[in-house]
Amino acid sequence: MSATVLIAVTHLLGSGHLVRAANLARALSRDGFAVTLASGGMRLRSMEQEPFTFVQLPPVRTEGVDFRTLLDEAGQPIDPEHKAQRVALLEGLAASLRPGAVIVEHFPFGRRQLAGEFLALIVAARAANPKSLILSSIRDVLVRPRPECIAEAEDRLATLFDAVLVHGDADFLPLDRSWPVDARLAAKLRYTGYMAEAPASGEPIESGEVLVSGGGSGAAIPLFELAIAAAKLGPQDLRWRILVGRAVGEGVFGRLQAEAPAHATVERVRPDFPALLAGCAISISQAGYNTVLDLVAARRPAIVVPFDAGGETEQAIRAEAMERAGLARCLRISGEGALTPGGLAAAVAAGIGRRPPGIALALDGARNAAAIVKQLLAERV
Repeated sequence: MSATVLIAVTHLLGSGHLVRAANLARALSRDGFAVTLASGGMRLRSMEQEPFTFVQLPPVRTEGVDFRTLLDEAGQPIDPEHKAQRVALLEGLAASLRPGAVIVEHFPFGRRQLAGEFLALIVAARAANPKSLILSSIRDVLVRPRPECIAEAEDRLATLFDAVLVHGDADFLPLDRSWPVDARLAAKLRYTGYMAEAPASGEPIESGEVLVSGGGSGAAIPLFELAIAAAKLGPQDLRWRILVGRAVGEGVFGRLQAEAPAHATVERVRPDFPALLAGCAISISQAGYNTVLDLVAARRPAIVVPFDAGGETEQAIRAEAMERAGLARCLRISGEGALTPGGLAAAVAAGIGRRPPGIALALDGARNAAAIVKQLLAERV
């Protein structure tokens, strides 16, 4: 059995896809695999100290929710040479590593605009090692697809993929809430549990504040603006702290700081966020993948306002599951009954002091995923 694993991921808006792929790469490395992680998104922090080999492809990104137009580092649409370089690097890795397993993040359920390079990688891997295991790695919720996308993905899953690693908990949020699951797909699903980070060290920072967060991207700017307006309506002895991602430009960041009232602090995201969350009066956030994990760990009153621009449905589905489980109250920023500053201020006042219940959620996704990969490889031999 080959102990070499090649993981391919491209994050386009936030960094969640890369974070999950890196967690998986660490777990596989700890389990004895030689892991190479190829990232096609924008460069983030250094990966030099990781236990796996990191390869940066010529990066691509998107602007807002226009996922059809891929941009380079300078913000220009990528040209054919850029695409060809990415494909050549992936094919070269497959040829040299001859991996026992190839794991592609999000494809074929998404990343259709990158289908050419993922398919080229799979072909190259199978040419180098006909027994190579081909796996898809996905989060708990997918964007609800169009019928033609479903048919295309189902065909690729049936003909190219051996299994699908679902990084979620089937009892909390099964995949069929967001993607149709027939008998063929159900047979390939392997639920790993959520990919939780290692528990944060340090005591809670008991601030009694309203803590507003939105991940690393600029997708939460409308939520930040709403929170500032709500803070102006609430009591001045209730402090608000708004944590802004580093992908938000200095101009917008400065404007948010200038608009905030005296009892609201606007600052960049902080490494002690878990401690702040554990000691806040109430959390306001979007409903990304890591939000579930953060709130389960913190057990603080919470409001989630899912990102739904551009027809996005992923966070809304997750937010509804969180509300059903009692983890948070779900409010919507657009559509019928859209949230207003007054509505948010009232929700904050009503939510403070309401401690959510503890829930049993599968959180050992990285280690379980490594065990699943090892078992699938053993069965293949």
